[in-house]
Amino acid sequence: MPLWQELPLLLIVAFCLAVLIRTFLVQAFFIPSGSMEETLLVGDRVLVNKVLYDVREPQRGEIVVFEGPPNWAPENQIDKDAGFFAELGRTVGDLVGFSQPGEKDFIKRVIGLPGDTVACCDVQGRVTVNGYPLDESSYVYEDSPLDATPNPRQCTARRFDPVKVEPGQMFVMGDHRGVSQDSRCQGQVPIDNVIGRAFVILWPSSRWGWLSVPETFKNVPKNAAAPAAPGPRITRAPQIPLTPDFFVAPLAASAMVSTRSARQQRLRRRRW
Repeated sequence: MPLWQELPLLLIVAFCLAVLIRTFLVQAFFIPSGSMEETLLVGDRVLVNKVLYDVREPQRGEIVVFEGPPNWAPENQIDKDAGFFAELGRTVGDLVGFSQPGEKDFIKRVIGLPGDTVACCDVQGRVTVNGYPLDESSYVYEDSPLDATPNPRQCTARRFDPVKVEPGQMFVMGDHRGVSQDSRCQGQVPIDNVIGRAFVILWPSSRWGWLSVPETFKNVPKNAAAPAAPGPRITRAPQIPLTPDFFVAPLAASAMVSTRSARQQRLRRRRW
């Protein structure tokens, strides 16, 4: 095929591959707020594994992306008065990963699983899970004050009454406890709302690193009323506009390189 025909075809193939990767395998998520500082900063991009939780449930200490329940207040505001072309651009961006996350997209750390009892605080001001105090010094940033009065609508206080995590739910909290609005005041999150696990900081390059599970969670005892292991989970359709903006450019560049290589090979054959 001539170059002017081959190049658009390869770009279309690259676009389709990017959409497939975004939909079923891995996506990049843009951090819109400071609720996970200093683990994740505003503007960071993290890769999210979408396949992992189709074969197992989330684990304590993992950082997950999920769709917020209806009662959760949005962290990321979207301009609803944007014009037609802005909406069209956002829709196209959702397909290939160049848009901002939606209003109901959240990223938090899993603290409690079904059957767990989560509370705060022990005599040293620490969060406990099934009576075990968590050592959160490695990831918690600007914890809420101990002497603040608990508010059921605002997570402004460190103390909260013991919460028994219900079946099919999880208890999540942000690492920046002073500003994070999470399960302390907004309630538990259905596990089925989870989109995937954030496992690496992809951008900026100076902050590249793995998002591992802190050691303290490995010592949490199992709860006495832990439910039986569920069966295989049904694969969910994508629910939030995550952003795989690092897949399209490399694929497009690869397509251009392949086109040039094929062109050079044809020229060599003609010379012979």
